[in-house]
Amino acid sequence: KISTEPEQVDRHITPEKFYVEACDDGADDVLAIDRVSTEVTLTVKKDVPPSAVTRPICGILGTIRLVAGNYLIVITKKKKVGECFSHAIWKATDFDILSYKKTMLHLTDIQQLQDNKAFLAMLSHVLNVDGFYFSTTYDITHTLQRLANTSPEFQEMSLLERADPRFVWNGHLLREFAAQPEIHRFALPVMHGFIAMHSCSINGKYFDWMLISRRSCFRAGVRYYVRGIDSEGHAANFVETEQIAHYNGSKASFVQTRGSIPFFWSQRPNLKYKPKPQISKVVNHMDGFQRHFDSQIISYGKQMIVNLVNQKGSEKPLEQTFAKMVNSMGNGMVRYIAFDFHKECSQMRWDRLQLLMDQLAEQQDEFSYFLVDSEFRSNCMDCLDRTNVIQSLLARRSLQAQLQRLGVLHVGQRIEEQAEFEKIYKNAWADNANACAKQYAGTGALKTDYTRTGKRTQWGLIMDGWNSLIRYYKNNFSDGFRQDAIDLFLGNYSVDEVESVSPLHIQKDWKFLALPIIMVVAFSMCIICLLMAGDTRTETLAYVLFWGSASFGTLAIIFYNGKDFVDAPKLVQKEKMD
Repeated sequence: KISTEPEQVDRHITPEKFYVEACDDGADDVLAIDRVSTEVTLTVKKDVPPSAVTRPICGILGTIRLVAGNYLIVITKKKKVGECFSHAIWKATDFDILSYKKTMLHLTDIQQLQDNKAFLAMLSHVLNVDGFYFSTTYDITHTLQRLANTSPEFQEMSLLERADPRFVWNGHLLREFAAQPEIHRFALPVMHGFIAMHSCSINGKYFDWMLISRRSCFRAGVRYYVRGIDSEGHAANFVETEQIAHYNGSKASFVQTRGSIPFFWSQRPNLKYKPKPQISKVVNHMDGFQRHFDSQIISYGKQMIVNLVNQKGSEKPLEQTFAKMVNSMGNGMVRYIAFDFHKECSQMRWDRLQLLMDQLAEQQDEFSYFLVDSEFRSNCMDCLDRTNVIQSLLARRSLQAQLQRLGVLHVGQRIEEQAEFEKIYKNAWADNANACAKQYAGTGALKTDYTRTGKRTQWGLIMDGWNSLIRYYKNNFSDGFRQDAIDLFLGNYSVDEVESVSPLHIQKDWKFLALPIIMVVAFSMCIICLLMAGDTRTETLAYVLFWGSASFGTLAIIFYNGKDFVDAPKLVQKEKMD
């Protein structure tokens, strides 16, 4: 059903209840949330007290329980991304977290107040990460192909009931709403990822081009704390990317997925620039591996795995294990190709990516697009920078065939020759890379100069170096908080009000506080001795050697025990994430 939705709805607040109006035009129903009993019921507009404080909102994200009690999270601002087959698609740009309690006086313990404040900061952090999208009339969690193969009964379901749970990031927050079908229309399934929509023209023919990346909420987290798969076969940083072309009533779709190498491995931060990946030696890798690809085949059909990791150095064992496990699985629906991205494209030879495109051409022609059940699954170490470059090239090749078949491109014409569209295409894929990278690694993507311009530039290398430094800092000194925030938001950790010892207040051994101070003091003394020479050169040299040795010795101890000095997650124990 296509409907014109209002820009905003009203939220009314009284000391006893929250009231939220329905999104439907002319609807009289109002959702009432009791702030004391937490009961959720339906009422009508005339029952809203005149004394209620009224504020406009764009929808309900859900509810969550923290130390101080329940909180209601609402979307307060949105921005229209575009229209998907006459349905408005929105990006949520601002949120509000409302306490059911009128005051915090019931929290008498200072630690409880601190914990509640910390949990609120975590929620705010997740909500401030760009990339939350929703629609009140269209299911953005499914690909065109999945929607085309559904039953009439599926079409009659509410958006919350029919949404793909992998891509509903507020699924945990909406658990109470999900239990009451009569209030489903007040609950918005919200996707996290990236959406770009453009009206384009080639040869005077206007068509819609869309790029949608859906980030899975299963095994979600940050770069170094979430790698590999879990026991259910869910891969870290799993993203489904769909490219859609719509012309003159015809629709064409090309789907790719990315995900962490699907067996049990980890890469914990330890202050080193690039921690060594560790493949688990105590679990049966094939169980999770098999589950992952069984799920992939059910969802997408045939698989073409494109593995872009280095085939030497610390990444080599990962590639070897991946190839070995695909061969051991012996599934004709899964094919595997390894391409050492960095080796092949070294010394700015990015033209050599055509070698990979040539290898994949026959397979891609066989897979075709839209209603043919098949897809590409690609990955590098982080499923970010290298992966996005290759996915954009594969998507362009597919789009070339689609636009020719739809009659937009003439025979012999190439997308690369359409300057106006090519600029839109490249920038959208580069923006997609940045969005996925910020959500997983905390910074914009690397190598986007190639995606935007088709060339590797010196300025691009400088920006990659800068982003790499920021990633190093975040991976070691702030990703523990980021991982905790995601685990709280997604329900991997639930706040226990009667918990005697909060996991947020686990104290580190004194040496982990003392050693960095000692190192700074020793290094400062070394500099002072250099600037303020002693009576003799020998005396000055002795002081410099002493304090220099003390500072570097302390630094060596810190790096030796690197894992103990990084900002590690506190809410979910490491064993649950390995």
